[in-house]
Amino acid sequence: MKKSPTWENALERLETGNNNYVNNNLNNHLQDSSRRKDVVDGQKPFAVILTCSDSRVVPELIFDTGIGELFVIRVAGNVANTSSIASVEYAVVHLNVKLIVVLGHQNCGAVTAALADSNNGKNLYHLLNFIQPAIIDSDSKNIDEVSHIHTKLTAEKLIVESSIIAKTIDKNALKIFPAYYSLESGQVNFFE
Repeated sequence: MKKSPTWENALERLETGNNNYVNNNLNNHLQDSSRRKDVVDGQKPFAVILTCSDSRVVPELIFDTGIGELFVIRVAGNVANTSSIASVEYAVVHLNVKLIVVLGHQNCGAVTAALADSNNGKNLYHLLNFIQPAIIDSDSKNIDEVSHIHTKLTAEKLIVESSIIAKTIDKNALKIFPAYYSLESGQVNFFE
């Protein structure tokens, strides 16, 4: 069985793939019927991407990856709720991923809705409430500033809310990076 890459290898792979995407030089690899057959009996993604459900944010394209390479969790506002945290834990424990990326993005609709603070009903209110700490921490209340802060806070929350993730990080077997995607340029910037 092929050995899992280190988090450094995984991060380098994401950065290279994003560079391909930004420069319109996509490999389009591992996306055919042969690859589908290769992964029927199991998956071995090299990274977890917790990102927004926004239709303009497609991690497999943004990072120029194929079938089975990324474990993508999508929820409006890239929030760390019980289900998304459990999904990340699954990837850490059962798929042995070494890298988690929390990917926020420019002009996030969920952040916009949270800033508007209108009556959205109990379910949407519950979701948008996860963004409130970033709004409180923001000086300008600018959508993109709040989104940056929220992305960092979400990465921190994964560690605080999950002993599985925290213990794996403590063993130097896992790394989390918040990142930010520009809708205009296609560029992803990773930060700690």
